[in-house]
Amino acid sequence: MTSSASAAPRGPDEQGRLDAAMIDLFERRITFNTVLGLTILSVRPGDVRGRVVMRPELVGHYAYGRLHGGVISATLDAMGGLAVMVGIAERHLAETTEQVMHRFMRLGTIDLRIDYLRPGIGQHFVAHADVTRLGGRLGSTQMRLVNDEGTLIATGAGAYIVA
Repeated sequence: MTSSASAAPRGPDEQGRLDAAMIDLFERRITFNTVLGLTILSVRPGDVRGRVVMRPELVGHYAYGRLHGGVISATLDAMGGLAVMVGIAERHLAETTEQVMHRFMRLGTIDLRIDYLRPGIGQHFVAHADVTRLGGRLGSTQMRLVNDEGTLIATGAGAYIVA
């Protein structure tokens, strides 16, 4: 396959189809993300973001109404994987949406670390993810979760198999 180094950039129509396909994958086809209520806000390189709205099913501490730690972890993991996908798509600018989406079939989490910094209190939470390294076989990410007031709730680091 052709890499972005020798290929013409993806046109805006094809990029729009790819963005829509990635959002559909994360919001609807990965059904656990649907359970979380994960909404993708951005799939732009350097700006990968998703949002989870607090609701009773996501409470982890009944007395305080805090967001469950598993929801935090799963959300950060999902956003780390999405950031790697966006990075892969940027490497293969000459490929169609179908070709790029096929590359994601092999992607999976191989390591995940979450640091819970503050209680998950808020009306909604926004997760951000950045690729720190993307090699031929592995991708590494840094993630963070903030509440609706912008308070940092948790950070994460993930490693993903990409080939």
